[in-house]
Amino acid sequence: MKILIIDDNEGLCKVLTALCVSAGHQVVGALADGVGIEEKVLQLRPDFLCLDYHLPGRDGLSILTAVHAQSPEVDVLFMTASGEAGIEQKAADAGAAGFLRKPFSQQQVIDELRDVAEAHQMAAKAAAAEPASLATDKAPSASSNRRTAVIADDSSSVRMVLRGLLEECGLRVVQSVGNGAEAVNAVKTHRPGVLCLDVNMPTMGGLEALPLVREVSPETAVVMVTGCADRAFVTRAAELGAKGYILKPLRPAYVESFVRKLLQQ
Repeated sequence: MKILIIDDNEGLCKVLTALCVSAGHQVVGALADGVGIEEKVLQLRPDFLCLDYHLPGRDGLSILTAVHAQSPEVDVLFMTASGEAGIEQKAADAGAAGFLRKPFSQQQVIDELRDVAEAHQMAAKAAAAEPASLATDKAPSASSNRRTAVIADDSSSVRMVLRGLLEECGLRVVQSVGNGAEAVNAVKTHRPGVLCLDVNMPTMGGLEALPLVREVSPETAVVMVTGCADRAFVTRAAELGAKGYILKPLRPAYVESFVRKLLQQ
């Protein structure tokens, strides 16, 4: 992968550069502030950003949101030493593919790079296969519905990663949508075996859509996708009929394991 590092700590930039190169990646740049990042992304065309939260001139969350909107194919590893409550969830909801809290070990960086690289490969594979998949979405047979899935997430990169992971588990993704209202309509049309339902989406969120989904297709197993699974959320989702949840940033091995166990039920 081509990696762009954005951190105002020069020493950390050097360490990250060395770790990325040792893992077989190409570092295309190291920036010390948040000015003009969108233009740099277009110019350097990285696959992946290592992005600090607190930067001179601009904070990492606003950069993450802007880059995700402009270049959703670019994965972002969000890094921070902040103790701010809910920062990991905010980063996940803004589209981060990974999260590291400073100080972190070299092994943590290596593990995150590996996980994000795997997710990136899944997304690329899903994007390449998508035209063929769409061609088969028009007439799913009733007998195969248990092996079908709908994905609802307002992040296009998350949708692509989930598509790749679900297909690895033997599911056929019949539709991907960007909000809860579209999810309800997609489930009503396809009656899939599995629905991956993001919690925070525009128009209608996942918890709002969940009871409507259960009403139109009670046989569909609903899996919530969220950046934070506190006790109140887990309890509420279970009460509304969810079968479980997947945490963002997505971890391919965990998602595949969870989905395979779900399909065995």
